[in-house]
Parts: sequence; structure tokens; C-alpha cells
Amino acid sequence: MALNSCSNENVIREASIPDQVSYNFHIRPILSDNCFACHGPDANKREAGLRLDTEAGAYAALKENPDQHAIVPGNPNKSQVIKRIFSEDASEKMPPPESNLTITDYERNLIKKWVDQGGVYEKHWAFEPPTKKTIPIPDSDEWSHNPIDGFVFAKMEDKGLSPSQKAEEGYLLKRLSLDLTGLPPTSEEVMLFGSGEKSWEEMIDLYLDKPAYGEKLALLWLDISRYADSFGYQNDNIRTQWPYRDWVIHAFNQNFPYDKFLTWQFAGDLLPDPNREQILATAFNRNHKVTEEEGVIHEEYRMEYVLDKTNTFSKVILGMTMECAQCHDHKYDPISQKDYYNLYAFFNNTPEKGFEGGAGSAVRAKTPLMWIDTDDTEGILDFVNHSDTSKVAVSIMQDFQDSIRPTFILDRGLYDAPKGEPLTANTPAIIKPFSSELQKNRLGLVEWAFADDHPLTSRVFVNLIWQEIFGTGLVPSSGDFGMQGKLPTHPKLLDWLAVEFRESGWDIKNLIKMIVSSATYQQSSAVTKAGLALDPDNTYLSRYPRLRLHAELIRDMVLSSSGLLISEIGGPSVKPYQPEGLWEASSSGRGELNIYRQDKGDKLYRRGIYTFIKLTLPPPSLLLFDGSNRDICQVNRNRTNTPLQALAMLNDPLVLEASRVLAEKLVVEYGDEKAAIDEAFIRILGRLPKDDEEKVLEEFYAEELERFKMEPVTATSTLLVGESPTSEKEAIRTAALMQVIVALYNLEETITKT
Repeated sequence: MALNSCSNENVIREASIPDQVSYNFHIRPILSDNCFACHGPDANKREAGLRLDTEAGAYAALKENPDQHAIVPGNPNKSQVIKRIFSEDASEKMPPPESNLTITDYERNLIKKWVDQGGVYEKHWAFEPPTKKTIPIPDSDEWSHNPIDGFVFAKMEDKGLSPSQKAEEGYLLKRLSLDLTGLPPTSEEVMLFGSGEKSWEEMIDLYLDKPAYGEKLALLWLDISRYADSFGYQNDNIRTQWPYRDWVIHAFNQNFPYDKFLTWQFAGDLLPDPNREQILATAFNRNHKVTEEEGVIHEEYRMEYVLDKTNTFSKVILGMTMECAQCHDHKYDPISQKDYYNLYAFFNNTPEKGFEGGAGSAVRAKTPLMWIDTDDTEGILDFVNHSDTSKVAVSIMQDFQDSIRPTFILDRGLYDAPKGEPLTANTPAIIKPFSSELQKNRLGLVEWAFADDHPLTSRVFVNLIWQEIFGTGLVPSSGDFGMQGKLPTHPKLLDWLAVEFRESGWDIKNLIKMIVSSATYQQSSAVTKAGLALDPDNTYLSRYPRLRLHAELIRDMVLSSSGLLISEIGGPSVKPYQPEGLWEASSSGRGELNIYRQDKGDKLYRRGIYTFIKLTLPPPSLLLFDGSNRDICQVNRNRTNTPLQALAMLNDPLVLEASRVLAEKLVVEYGDEKAAIDEAFIRILGRLPKDDEEKVLEEFYAEELERFKMEPVTATSTLLVGESPTSEKEAIRTAALMQVIVALYNLEETITKT
């Protein structure tokens, strides 16, 4: 089969009006972008009484002209929407010129054909429960490995594309190791796979079974759960939520089913006779920022905390921007302000306080809380890495036992402006009505979310995992499955995976294994001119995307490849190298966080997931590479390229120290410079160097060796970097090899999945 071949006709073909126009996939996005702000769900902003987001509103007689209708099904000539969007008269043209919105000629004709075909409205695709579509098996498909590939190949064919060649073994193994463990493959693993001693499936199982797997997947979840090591706000001080992070890593490594994983976090305290592990998991709800400012209004901040919990639930379970409805009915999605505060009511019954002591408090958690000591870590909480004898306080979730705090709609979202009658905890009916058989508490809410016919829970998580592996989700707007969100690029694949995930018992490792076993995943990332012309953004997955590593994983790659990494799992956060004066120059931080006290010894070489995150001033080494600042629930990260990133890789003390340490090891282990360079290359890039690469590196080494022979003092001073012990042997050879290793760390390929 020809790979990545496409004709010139395919490259230059223009979009044409489809034979059958779909409201969901063709019309709604146009109306949502251009019309719903004035003619959508928000009654307070609705113009002329016209509502275009519902069939009833669009078909109804116009308020100002009762003999006319916005849409007359099957009759574009009598439909005022068609007349207005085609009009050149500024006084009647829609959208109006002053809105700075424009509907293209293609979009106008699309809407006209839709009306001509009956103007049929459909329920928003994301609010329909997913169903397993038939797996496409095209006659020409000799490429597919599993059902994922059938869907992807069919879409490629439809777009005039074809798959890329399989990636070379070295690139493929590095990709897999980074995706499943966040660490580069070891030299031994490269040889095992390269020699054929271990198969692809065996390598997948090897990495899924490593403790590092839980740390890698926890990175995604800590962004979602807004985990940090300080309370945030101006009067910032240390908090001790890290046992929760230990639990997340433990849960992923134990392969908790996703329904259990989320149930414990949202409502572990409401389970029958909950144990201490289930209660610890509820710290998820309490990771939001907490004020320690004297003089704040208690109720204002208590409400902020409940809002955060509500918004986090809507983003991680529903994949929706429900926070828009805090102040008014949602402008685009059929979510009213009442819907929002009904959901808010599930989280509004906790004894949590808006303000509980200032930054001088010795307790590093807020009520309600649980204490963990060494006795706990010898029992059910044995996964908590608590090495000293002190007690650790963790903020957890709890509800009032004998009363229910009343919830009201808040006028314009203001804490002191309740209006109307008290609300009952409930869910938006447009998504799925809340069953009367369920308890009206957080436990009932999670049971609602995991019902077999829930339209969003499985889709949203499958999409997050896809995004983690491919850089972009099957729904590109992973935090917005609503009307303003992006349409799924492969809707049938998304639904097939969502149902398969649920039917597997919500098995996360099984989902990941299925994805990385696919031919889609194993494609080369090489770009062809034809493929680039047809699909510049790689929407249809005819190649593997080149993706820069997450900030923490860049650190992990440097530590692991150099041999500096301390692989200890869990425990309190650590403070590695950081430019002097940053914390002191900021006005944020009190008590222990007033001054940056860098850690020593092994603590300097922990994985990036354990780096201390001060909310008011996150670690600069992580922010430079688009790390999350963790102040809100975040389901995706940006990937930027800036000169500061290059400067960091060239000058970061950790990169230089790692280069020196690896050089010292290799100089001792290998008398042959070529063998030493090859070993460094394998450790850092996960593959053997090609002949031309090897030649360039050997020439560079020879140049540096000659330079340091002429300047032995410079060689010695070059090695004086970092706090790990420095060897005094072979200073000149070591310094020369160190420069080669620094160069390897600064290759674009080094910090990129290819």
C-alpha cells in the first residue's frame, strides 16, 4: 500500500457543500459563533425575543412580525434568517456590521441548504449517550492493528490521506517510555527492544508495571485537582496536601477503575463506613486556594471555595464551562443560572470556613482535616511516604450530618445577594436528569455521572488520555464539550472508545494499552509536502505529532539519563535549584515561604512532580516550559517555544551538573571516547547515533579536548557545578565530554517526542 501519497487534485480541492447538512456538525457551530450571544440561551441578553438555539424558538412567529418566522422548514425564501444573512442592507444584515462578526458565503449557502432540507434541529452531540458504531474495515486497509486504526484509516481515506511509515525502533521506544513512565528508556531497554528480545507488547507491559507509570499519569491529574504546596493568595504559606499526591500515584499504579478513582475523590467520606484511605482521597475537593488574609469576609471566601469545587466537577466530569452560569444564564449552552446553583448545592453542605487563622498558624491544613502519622503508614495508608515521626494534617471533605445549608441563586453571582426560594441539589436535565432513587449528595452525584447512559463522563476522560498521548484530544477543546467547543475530529472513534472504556470496567491501563498498541500511535512523525498541504495540523492523524515534553518531564529526562535521579516515590515536596532572590523580591509569602531555602542532598534530584509549588510564585524552571500554575483546574497545557527555554537548557545548573556527572561516569567506564559518546547518545536520545551524527560529535569532542589541554584551569572550573560530589580524575577528558553531553541535552529531539 502506498504511504502518504496524495494526488495534486486532492491537495487543491476546495470544500463543497455536503449532500446532507447536519445541524450538529455544520450549522450549530456557525450559529453558536455568530448568533447565540444575542439569540441564544441567555434570556437577559436575548434580542427581539428571538431564540435560535432551539427548534421551538427558531420556528416560532417573530415577536415583532407575527406573520413571519426566522426559519420555515423546507422554505428558505420565507425564512427571515436566510433573508438577513444574505442581505447587503446594513440596517437588516445579520450579524450586524457593528458586531464585527462575519458569516462567509460558504456558511450562508450551508445554512440555506439546511433550511431547504427541513431545518432539522438535533440535540447537541455531546448530550447524546455514546454508542458503539460499527468499526470500519476498508478493503484497502492492510495497515490496522486494532479497532482504533479502522476508524482513523477510514477518516484518512475520506480526506485523501494515507498513513505514514512505522517509526524507527529507537524513536518508537523513546515515545512509549516517555508516554507511559515520563522517563527515557534505559540503555538496557533500548538493546532489549532493538535486538528483538522484547516485543512491542512486552515493552508496553514492562512500562505499565513500573512505579514511574503512576507518577507520569499523576502529572495530568494534579493539574486537574489543582494540587499545590501553598494556600495561595497574598498571605501565602505552606500547606501539607502531599499525602493526597501519594494517593493519586498509588491509585494509578494499582489501576483503580476510573469510577472508583473518582468516587473516592468526590465522595469517599460518604461511602458506608469509609476507611482512612477513602477519606484521604477526598482531599481532591480541598486543593483549591485558601485565604489566610486577616479581615476578609468569611462568607465571600467560603462561597469562592464552593464555586471552585462546582467548576472543577463540571470541567473534569462534564467537560463544560459551567462557571459562565455563576452570574447569568449561559450565553451558549442550555445551562441556566438555576442549573448552576442546583449543582453548587451538592458542594455547599461542608463545615469548611472562608477564613480560619492567619499565615502564622502551625496547622498546615484547614478544617475539616485528618491527621496522618507513622502508625497510619504501617496500615491502610502504607503508600504514604512519611519518613519522620511528626503528624501531617491534610484538608479533606465532610458534610454536615444533621442539617443542610440552604442554597440560593446568587444575583450576578454575588455572595451577599441570594434571591428566590431555596434550591434542591440537582443536575442539568439537558445532560441527564437526576434520578429520584439517588441520594441528593456528592455520592449520588458521582453515581449519576457513572450511569451507563451518561453522555459525558467516559467521553471526557477518554479524550483527556488521547490528548495526553497525541497532544490534542479527539475533541480539541478538551475542557469544553459545549456549544462553543470544537467538534470531535473522529466522533465515531470517540464514542467507540468511550463505550469500550465503560464496558471494560473503567480500566485505565487497558485504555492506554489499546491506544499505544495501535498502528496510529506507531507511525513516523516525518512530514511530507503532500500530507502537510492536505492536513497541516495533523487533524486526521496521518503521522505522529512531534510534541515537546511537559516541563516536569524535561527535568526527569535530564536526571534519569545522567544517573542523578532519585527514584523514591512520594513524600513531601522539595525545593531544587532556583535563581536567588525570586521569592524575596516578591511581596507574597509569609513564615516558611518568605525565603527560599533550597534543599540539599538527594532532595535536589527528585522527579519534577515533587517540586514545591508556591501558588503565588510557581517554580520558574517549570513555568518556562509551560507548566501549570495549579491555581485552578486545568485539563490541558500550552506548548510554546521561546528563547528563554533555550537559555534554560544551556545554563540551568541542573543540566550542567547532569552533564558533568554523566561525563565523569562514562570517562571511568569507557577508555574509548567513541564508546562513551555512543552511550551518552543512547541514554539521552534513546537510540544509537547515525554515522554522520557520530562523526560530528567525535569532532566536537576532539575540539573541546584540545581546548581544555591548552586551558587546564578552565577544564577544572568547568566541572565545578552542582552540589553532587565532583571527581578529580581525568579533568580534561571529563570537561570535553561534558560539553558534548550539554550539546546533546540541547538538541531539539532530546526534549521532543518524535
